[in-house]
Amino acid sequence: MTQVIVHAGFHKTGTTSLQDYFARNRAALADHLAYYGKLDFREAGAHARIYAQRPFPHRLWRFRRSLRAVLAGVPDHPRILLSRETFSGGMPGHRTVSGRLMQSYQRPARRLAAVIIAELRRRFGPETEIIFFYTTRERESWIRSVHGHLLRSIRLTDDFETFRGRFPSLMGPEAEAEALARALPVPARAARLEDYAGMPEGPAAALLDLLKIPPALRARLAPVTPRNTADPAPLQAEFLRLNREIRDKSKLKTAKAALVRNL
Repeated sequence: MTQVIVHAGFHKTGTTSLQDYFARNRAALADHLAYYGKLDFREAGAHARIYAQRPFPHRLWRFRRSLRAVLAGVPDHPRILLSRETFSGGMPGHRTVSGRLMQSYQRPARRLAAVIIAELRRRFGPETEIIFFYTTRERESWIRSVHGHLLRSIRLTDDFETFRGRFPSLMGPEAEAEALARALPVPARAARLEDYAGMPEGPAAALLDLLKIPPALRARLAPVTPRNTADPAPLQAEFLRLNREIRDKSKLKTAKAALVRNL
């Protein structure tokens, strides 16, 4: 029987570092699991994110089709790990096609999970053991990280206090994971980023624990340098200034890239 662990989120909870770790150690771990991450799910991940912003049936169908195409090329293996944070949808703080601010993962994450579960059982059989796994983070540090990320990636013109005020009932990743665990028809696990901050493997340690990777093998795995860490406050202030001053998307992107290059 195949066991599939689906690391489905969330954004800004150490996902990039975790994915880098398993990608770098893919060959060393090959006897214990087959890993597929962000680059393997480039199209499917994009369709999942777009569905969260444009929640129309044909968008969900496109996600299903692209996921099915990837899974068709995945060889059989007793244990498979899939990791893509957009499997839970889009990052809160973005807006839907109607202009509504996305404040929670819940609705798109549940519908995307239903597709993922169905497609995994279609590919590997109805008896496939599926476990959803979520990395989480303390709520207030998480929303601050989201704000910093959006300052760099989109034309966000809110300072942090204004931005935080738009989320009066913010669940935060831990509550999001708990709600999804209650709703999904398969087991779900979660791990707090703060609990693994001092581990040499970083957030990947949570999955290594879940996978019960032997200590001797863990000691031989190659470390990775954390990525997508928060920009310093002065840089975030400059991004905010540019967002407020430049309306043209192309010019704004160029100005931000120049700012980063000149650091």
